[in-house]
Amino acid sequence: MTGFAQQWARWHDEHEQRRAAPHGFLAITGLHWLSETPQRFPDAPGEWRSEPDGVVVVLGPGEELDGITGEHRFGRGDTTVRHGDTLVEIAHRGGLDVLRPRRPDHPTRVRYLGTPAYTPDEKWVVPGRFVPFDEPQPVTVGSVVEGLEHVYQAPGRIEFRVGDQELSLTAFNGDAPGTLFVVFTDATAGITTYRANRSLTVAAPGPDGSVVLDFNRATNLPCAYTEFATCPLPPPENKLPIAVEAGEQLPR
Repeated sequence: MTGFAQQWARWHDEHEQRRAAPHGFLAITGLHWLSETPQRFPDAPGEWRSEPDGVVVVLGPGEELDGITGEHRFGRGDTTVRHGDTLVEIAHRGGLDVLRPRRPDHPTRVRYLGTPAYTPDEKWVVPGRFVPFDEPQPVTVGSVVEGLEHVYQAPGRIEFRVGDQELSLTAFNGDAPGTLFVVFTDATAGITTYRANRSLTVAAPGPDGSVVLDFNRATNLPCAYTEFATCPLPPPENKLPIAVEAGEQLPR
């Protein structure tokens, strides 16, 4: 293997390990939408409801979460609490509160066989240029959950060239400061890659706006593996007309 291929193999192995972690998204046992009406669920203790300022749980006799008993208010924002081997995720998606318990013994995780990928190829390490908007723009995109929408802040777009085609992708803010996150599809979608979306993290642009799109590191979002995901769909302009034969393919 070349040094480039070795680096990619290490990255993909680490990505697979994170994906199949004991409480990763493969371990999600259910997606429960909360409302003002108290509800109980089979995979988490307590009676749950949503209020304007956050999520509330009322734990009955003998029930506890991380030492919490009785009534507890979690406030607004994503968090997790433990109940034995179960990690209970409390999240806010599309303006709604959700509960997603995770267990290491969930069949989706236990039966996971890995994700194949295209052979890494340096031709898919593509230089580009980040073009910032005058002001970050809120972009509304759909979700794999029917009727759900996500709103992301887009600081700009990435312009690049593949062969004789000039292309661009709307970029969202990444997890790390300065980084960018792209959700896209291409002509391989539904054939060799997941039909709804793939994602790519891009390092912070250089002082001149230069960036590198390494499509060898295009990854599947959780919705490629579990029905309990709320992944975003790409904005229309991020549906590339070319076949990006790089990165992760359909899961086994």
